[in-house]
Amino acid sequence: MTIEITNESGVATDETVLLRLMEHNFRELHVSPDADVAILLVDEGAMEALHVQWMDEPGPTDVLSFPMDELRPGTEEQPTAPGLLGDIVLCPQVAEAQAQAAGHPTLDELVLLTTHGLLHLLGFDHAEPDDEREMFALQRDLITAFQTSERRRRT
Repeated sequence: MTIEITNESGVATDETVLLRLMEHNFRELHVSPDADVAILLVDEGAMEALHVQWMDEPGPTDVLSFPMDELRPGTEEQPTAPGLLGDIVLCPQVAEAQAQAAGHPTLDELVLLTTHGLLHLLGFDHAEPDDEREMFALQRDLITAFQTSERRRRT
């Protein structure tokens, strides 16, 4: 598995946590170890440009996902086929503002946004209420399991 993380945002971020998160989520979602994903952290100006270009919406957003090979989650018996999942673009400045409003650390917000972005790469959406319930429940389960594994790792 290739997980490439590039930080062009100017904000110091613990990229090793994001790497462990993606490895954890790949295992949980039975994504092939031969799947590739790129995570790019950008500043507000770059994110705004992408948001306007791809979503036709003004202002920076927190996360954008750009799926490539339309891979879907696998099962233990049949993991996701190898391929290129796509790109997740994060804006730490927007994440920081959202984290402050939610009362938790910025890194926790980046964990949430990275997981959210990965689920979009794997075909999940939240446009309809049933889809939103499914996606957000899975997102919550993945983050909770990751946080548990991180606590165990530290002890």
